[in-house]
Amino acid sequence: MGQLDGPSPAPAEHHAVRFYENDKALARIVAGFLQEGFDDGNPGIVIATANQRAEIVRELNDRSCEVVALERAHELVLLDAEETLSTLMTDGKPNTGTFTDQMSRLINSVCRGRANCTVRIFGQMVDVLWQRGERDAAIRLEVLWNQLAHTQVFSLLCGYAIGGFYKDAGFNDICGQHSHIISADGNATPVACEGASTWCTDLRNGRGASGRSGA
Repeated sequence: MGQLDGPSPAPAEHHAVRFYENDKALARIVAGFLQEGFDDGNPGIVIATANQRAEIVRELNDRSCEVVALERAHELVLLDAEETLSTLMTDGKPNTGTFTDQMSRLINSVCRGRANCTVRIFGQMVDVLWQRGERDAAIRLEVLWNQLAHTQVFSLLCGYAIGGFYKDAGFNDICGQHSHIISADGNATPVACEGASTWCTDLRNGRGASGRSGA
């Protein structure tokens, strides 16, 4: 990942987003994001679909990260996005109190009282909501993550399937909730919402966020 600097909507290390075309390509980005944390002594949390979790685990193993050992040491927690969502929703939208309580406890459980612990979290719950057409709920969940960053220390990477955006609709809404956009090669650049439409067009043309082929 590139150096993460520039303005942020919340005081987290960063709240980045990757708009992806397939699970395998996203898994490479997520595995690199998590591995950097492990190398620095920081734990990781993955909240993703079954297919995406499998791809991430495969990619981590390919990078010589011992996933089973990390899980046993509680340095890596793998959760199902839909199951986790089902515990957070009330009347079709994320419940603020439930989200804050559950995510705070989860973050604290992997840090285990360590000082200078910055948990790396990959979250796909927003993607699940967006693909269901529950877009207000997805935006609300992004807002809750940003609010949580005022009381918890973490770096958050979200993933959204690029196929879920029709003619760029909603792209700026998502963009505005993030501090950085992640390119196909894993570099992070500060969000510039006015460039979101161009960004989306580049992805659909196979150039990725960096203008190079292969997202």
